[in-house]
Amino acid sequence: MADTLLVPALRSKPKSLNLSNKKLDKIPRAIGKLDCIIHLQVKNNKLKTLPYELSYLYQLQILNCGNNAFEELPEVIEHLTMLEKLHLFNNVIHTLTPKVLSSLRSLTFLNLNKNCLKTLPPEICRLSNLQFLSVDNNELTELPVEICALTRLEEFHAANNQLTNLPLEFGFLINLEKLHLQKNRIRELPESIGKCYKLRTLDIAANDLRIFPTELHNIPLKDMFCEENPLLQHLPVHSVQEEEVLSLKEVCARYVMKELKDRRPDKRWSYLRRAIKHYPQIREMLAQASRCAVCGESFLNTWLECVKFVDAKSDLRLKNLNGLVPVRALLCSYKCFNSKGHDYYGVAFP
Repeated sequence: MADTLLVPALRSKPKSLNLSNKKLDKIPRAIGKLDCIIHLQVKNNKLKTLPYELSYLYQLQILNCGNNAFEELPEVIEHLTMLEKLHLFNNVIHTLTPKVLSSLRSLTFLNLNKNCLKTLPPEICRLSNLQFLSVDNNELTELPVEICALTRLEEFHAANNQLTNLPLEFGFLINLEKLHLQKNRIRELPESIGKCYKLRTLDIAANDLRIFPTELHNIPLKDMFCEENPLLQHLPVHSVQEEEVLSLKEVCARYVMKELKDRRPDKRWSYLRRAIKHYPQIREMLAQASRCAVCGESFLNTWLECVKFVDAKSDLRLKNLNGLVPVRALLCSYKCFNSKGHDYYGVAFP
């Protein structure tokens, strides 16, 4: 019976074939004779596998397998090297086969919404041309750092999962324009997100966020959704301050960073500047330093975490949000905190 579905197509040699809503539990093997197909839809069926003959569709660019019964990526897909768009939403996929992912170098669009994914494999980075990735409504608890290698990614959806954080290297997604992370358990956004200079839409609603990264103002956001988060409130209270005691490591690091920052002619070729070239581990450590929001000097470890409440409309230029938004600020000492002329507040925990 299923074979008869392909009879008209075998005669007309179409570019597009729609086998959706046919209650199919398998695709006719005769599909391999339709090597002219560019767009194939088999959504809303009962499929668990795809026939090997599908590999003969060497021109296939769009494949829609949504709303079926797949438990893993069909292995035959690895042969579809021209595939650009792949829909696998609303299946029961538990794992993404690394071998299959590694072959889809032309893929620009991947929809894995509403599956049973607990993790994404490191091989996700092999999808080097991916521009759109959606994994809404899965069971993800974390994202692999390798996802940050998808430098062409423009839109990422991971709503309604169980994520608690994002990779620290998230800022490598330099072409990201839309980020949807609503309904997770994210407690903190990485500071590197400030490097996503093309980000226009950020949806972080219904998470556990208390404060936003220091460089939020550097992101050209147009819309930000942050409702249903336990954001810090602007409720000043009196606090008792203690004099800080810096570790020897911190004192040395601050001295070295100050010397390296000095651009005076007599400092350009100093012994310290020449010697540090031979210590890559120290250079790497100093590269992770922060800058004080008050005095501008560098420091190694976060000494005092503060918050600045910025206006969503005038400061962040957001169209959809009113009121004050808490943004993290890092200060190097209580001396800077006690200085006049700034509007940073210490963070008080209930």
